[in-house]
Amino acid sequence: MAVRGFPYTDLLDFLAALERAGELRRVRVPVDPTLEISEIVTRTVREGGPALLFERPTRGELPVAINLFGTEKRMAMALGVDSLDEVGARIGALIKPELPVGWSGIREGLGKVMQLKSVPPRKVKTAPCQQVVYSGDDVDLGRLPGLQVWPGDGGIFHNYGLTHTKHPETGKRNLGLYRLQQHSRNTLGMHWQIHKDSTAHHAVAERLGQRLPVAVAIGCDPVVSYAASAPLPSDIDEYLFAGFLRGERVEMVDCLTVPLQVPAHAQIVLEGYLEPGERLPEGPFGDHTGFYTPVEPFPVLHIETMTMQRDAVYHSIVTSKPPQEDHGLGKATERIFQPLLKLLIPDIVDYDLPAAGVFHNCAIVSIRKRYPKHAQKVMNAIWGAHLMSLTKLIVIVDEDCDVHDYHEVAFRAFGNVDYARDLLLTEGPVDHLDHSSYQQFWGGKVGVDATRKLPTEGYTRGWPEEMTMAPEVVSLVDKRWKEYGI
Repeated sequence: MAVRGFPYTDLLDFLAALERAGELRRVRVPVDPTLEISEIVTRTVREGGPALLFERPTRGELPVAINLFGTEKRMAMALGVDSLDEVGARIGALIKPELPVGWSGIREGLGKVMQLKSVPPRKVKTAPCQQVVYSGDDVDLGRLPGLQVWPGDGGIFHNYGLTHTKHPETGKRNLGLYRLQQHSRNTLGMHWQIHKDSTAHHAVAERLGQRLPVAVAIGCDPVVSYAASAPLPSDIDEYLFAGFLRGERVEMVDCLTVPLQVPAHAQIVLEGYLEPGERLPEGPFGDHTGFYTPVEPFPVLHIETMTMQRDAVYHSIVTSKPPQEDHGLGKATERIFQPLLKLLIPDIVDYDLPAAGVFHNCAIVSIRKRYPKHAQKVMNAIWGAHLMSLTKLIVIVDEDCDVHDYHEVAFRAFGNVDYARDLLLTEGPVDHLDHSSYQQFWGGKVGVDATRKLPTEGYTRGWPEEMTMAPEVVSLVDKRWKEYGI
């Protein structure tokens, strides 16, 4: 089908665009999906290298596309923009001048944006993702080159499967991105965490004593693949959001054996169900925290049908200690949702989620400080903002500090803080994968006030003036720099 507006109809279009831009390399020699691919990818990511297409994996029947989102440049290409800030600016401009109050206001504001640019998914009757159909005994996950990324992993995992469920009572759809452990030729472990909407869907189905239908799409177009990772409020449809990002409707098709819809242009689709009450051990898994997550019981997906395109490409991702490919996904979320966070907390000038903090452990925030304990007010507001509630460390700096300049942030945090007075200690929810908390799911948090202190905060010594060079001297040296021969 011809592309109407957005640059890529599907994953293959995106790979072709990356190759034209010199952002994709083909690996034509045989490579083992057990450990070898992940070692190659990890080295490539850490050198700022290209996306990779492994054409001859030694296990499975399909090529492997990986590191598609490993740089901000490729992430911007994936979303069809020159800069990740462009998307956030579109959202912010559409919500203004109405400033929403509280998280419910942000949810309503984002809903208005979706309605203003109404691009709901469009149902089609036939789809490329159903060109090849395997059912019953013909279903075999061994056809897919799933990865074992780390030596201690519990087996083969499918790391970029977009999981579709719907609420058994309301019918509300959810799209999520969860790792999937391959238990057998036709079963997968569903590692969906406590804070995820699919977990709530499954809990309702079990309370009702019902199977929960599930569909997993692998190798979707890059916008849908990003939307599955976005921290949207539960009542905002990910496909409406993807349509907004694309500027056109996402084509969806009915699954063959479960009452769900999936992207028509996905490369691979797995259809099945969860039996109420059934659990199997899942893990260990080398996660983005840089540590193995322990074995825990998780639901089991029984796959009845597997469909795919005739010349399908398998999409995956490597998880590990940062930096890794999820840097691009995390930075996209940071920039896209920045205007919404600023509307929720107008005190914020800018913020940064460092990759080394795996995006939910640390937030650096600049504010235009106006009154005593303003920094502490912002900390508490952030801890009340949807999934920002998982943030463990918040560093607040003044507006003249570039939050993306970690050297400058460290200078403020090391030098502008009286650690007996400028720390806010509290407790609250933490990420499911957080290994440092003494109790799973909740733990300690700290806010660091690295702003200039006010007399009304008890600081009576007179805050010193920071040294800066005279502007005319800076200008003079700029002009004469080549003359110095340095």
